[in-house]
Amino acid sequence: MSTVLRAYQKRSPTIGQRVMIDPSSVVIGDVQLANDVSVWPLVAIRGDVNRITIGERTNIQDGSVLHVTHKSSYKPEGNPLIIGKDVTIGHKAMLHGCTIGDRVLVGMGSILLDGALIGDDVIIGAGTLVTQNKQLESGYLYLGNPVRQIRPLTEDERQGLTYSANNYVSWKNEYLDQDSQYQP
Repeated sequence: MSTVLRAYQKRSPTIGQRVMIDPSSVVIGDVQLANDVSVWPLVAIRGDVNRITIGERTNIQDGSVLHVTHKSSYKPEGNPLIIGKDVTIGHKAMLHGCTIGDRVLVGMGSILLDGALIGDDVIIGAGTLVTQNKQLESGYLYLGNPVRQIRPLTEDERQGLTYSANNYVSWKNEYLDQDSQYQP
């Protein structure tokens, strides 16, 4: 196993087809990356005390940190981190034990805390704080610290969510075709 992919407590990452992980990033433990996922420079994905699942065509951009909450008597299942399909996680986002639906944009520098539940087709603006156990309804733009619902997404914004995911799949493919160092 490469130094980018590391086991923890006999649990190792599982990687789908055509996945790109930058060599400066690390993926540890019980992490599942579906087909066409891209993990950009300086990302830490640590599934050591619970599981992390990342859906197809999702991109995790530079400097992001993804972690989970352990299982305990207080919360027997803990908080895994579950990210859907066609999701764009912006630069330096911090995701901790939350669930994110399909076709979501998490803006740069945003923080999503334990138990947060993000619906499908959502835009979370840059620098937003999504507090513990907060639920964000599908189809809206959210901003703020703490987060607040701003307005429904336009049709162009909804289409932009898929456009963003597709762009990152294309860029990821260019990196993979250019240099084998990006393949786990």
